[in-house]
Amino acid sequence: MLNLVNLSLRRGRELLLADASVTIRRGERVGLVGANGTGKSSLFALIRGELSPDQGSCELPPGQVMAHVAQHTPDDSRPALELVLDGDRELRELEAGIARAEQSGDGKRLGELHGHLEQIGGYSARARAAQLIHGLGFAPGDEHRPVTDFSGGWRMRLNLGRALMCRSDILLLDEPTNHLDLDAVLWLQDWLRRYPGTLLLISHDRDVLDAVCQRILHLEQQRMEDYSGNYSDFERQRAARLRQQQSAYEKQQQEIAHMQDYVRRFRAQATKARQAQSRLKALERMETIAAAHVDTPFRFGFRQPDALPTPLLKLRDAAVGYDGKALLSGLRLELRPGDRIGLLGRNGAGKSTLLRLLAGDQTLLAGERTPAQHLHLGYFAQHQLEQLDPKASPLLHLQRLAPRAQEQDLRDYLGGYGFPGEMATVPCEPFSGGEKARLVLAMLVYQRPNLLLLDEPTNHLDLDMRQALSVALQDFAGAMVVIAHDRHLLRTTTDRLFLVSDGRLQDFDGDLDDYARWLADSRRASGEDLATKPETDAESADERKLRRQRSAQRRKELAPLRKRVEQLEREQQTLSEQQDALNAQLADPELYDAGRSDELQDLLQQQGQITRRLEQVEEDWMSGMQQLETAENAD
Repeated sequence: MLNLVNLSLRRGRELLLADASVTIRRGERVGLVGANGTGKSSLFALIRGELSPDQGSCELPPGQVMAHVAQHTPDDSRPALELVLDGDRELRELEAGIARAEQSGDGKRLGELHGHLEQIGGYSARARAAQLIHGLGFAPGDEHRPVTDFSGGWRMRLNLGRALMCRSDILLLDEPTNHLDLDAVLWLQDWLRRYPGTLLLISHDRDVLDAVCQRILHLEQQRMEDYSGNYSDFERQRAARLRQQQSAYEKQQQEIAHMQDYVRRFRAQATKARQAQSRLKALERMETIAAAHVDTPFRFGFRQPDALPTPLLKLRDAAVGYDGKALLSGLRLELRPGDRIGLLGRNGAGKSTLLRLLAGDQTLLAGERTPAQHLHLGYFAQHQLEQLDPKASPLLHLQRLAPRAQEQDLRDYLGGYGFPGEMATVPCEPFSGGEKARLVLAMLVYQRPNLLLLDEPTNHLDLDMRQALSVALQDFAGAMVVIAHDRHLLRTTTDRLFLVSDGRLQDFDGDLDDYARWLADSRRASGEDLATKPETDAESADERKLRRQRSAQRRKELAPLRKRVEQLEREQQTLSEQQDALNAQLADPELYDAGRSDELQDLLQQQGQITRRLEQVEEDWMSGMQQLETAENAD
């Protein structure tokens, strides 16, 4: 379906990809990963036809419908539902045609258009659009509010809904979870698993990549490496390739020791058994994750707080809300050094409000908030990125915090957050969202907090930075309360989960898988489980029978061609597995000893034969797919 052949791509003078070749088959779900700046978004722009290759080609069969998320939302005064419906272009064209036919009084044309509208499920389109809007976290009734009522983050959710509304053959999603909370991420993950077309997904959420993707393309040093399986499979395979760098495992030992300590302390307690089991599963993957991220450019740790009073902060019978009306009440919480708390709860339940109360930014309606005398807060909230001085450099931001510090010490510190050399001295105004988030984190950590309050700290951070943050948090001596849609961060850094629901704060007895089940149960109980409701089938019984007969005849005619394509796909899979096995053997340094030259030559000969055969099979498969799709579209 999508074929990149000897592709080279530049942005300005910078070479992003060199001689990249890959074939993505119809219906595959592919994750595109790599550090920021390696060309992932540029590759999407190329596939959309917005960029041209410097060398090679990007081939797509004709007539493919492609959907992607627009980066800008117009100041639209129409209801949100209408913006999402714009994603179905064919629906909009039919609606416009019906309006013209009604004006001209063309009854015959009107009947034809209504028949076509029925065939594409147009009469249920508004219900489907509302399902998308609610699944992405909007409250009932929001679909009727003007687009201009919503903030930038919520408008991006509407843009995502518009892309999902499109009945596309190819869906390109670039960081779709950035503006979502955990509930919406879980909903989107399930939606993408059911998507029938070809999906290309750029994401820094390893859990989404694990659940959705069957294949990973990794961009690194102008190369594109193809890995079979999900993101965890990619980590294992890449770790094998980086076996020479295993000394970097030491940086993960603190995280591993922390998790082992948690399991030892809580495994025997019935109320903590599930969380301990979840932590054991995460521990099994830890060594692999370390190997796969051994070459991360990020190196930092939390500085020891100046004081660790006990308790750090107490809430007693506290109530908080807006306009004199309580959103949360009866809040009792005592935070001590070493506490690691993750907040769960549906969108709008009050998680961020609770964090603002803990930070002292939200006024109490009742009860008490008692901070320790030497409490030193580190509060990460989304609005803090906007409070950076756009004309100041990362170095100047830190110098304002520590005017007596040595410049070289500050430069060394900033290097661990991805601001090396000249980057430490340039104004931060043109920085990306991820770079600004790293700078805010660097400033927060530098001030030696003893209580961390983190509201979606991983938004805009790439996978390597997220991993570095998870590792650093293991060694933090104070207390932490975090809200995150990144489930890996929650699993590896929190010991206790609290649920914010129905105006209350309570211990959550379970892990994140239990929370996903709780969320599904609560949606069903409230009648909101819209994502799994079947679409209305508007066809009559006779129309369905005729359509089935035509489909059966068409399948019979195309069966030999389809069988040939399937045989080629199986041969491709077998050859790819053989190629991976040979590559693993050739990666063994001992193979290159003088006494094993015959064995080496034999393996190299096998590798050449398999590579040539694989290229021929892929070419035959592409040709067969084009013939099959041309025949199907001709019907």
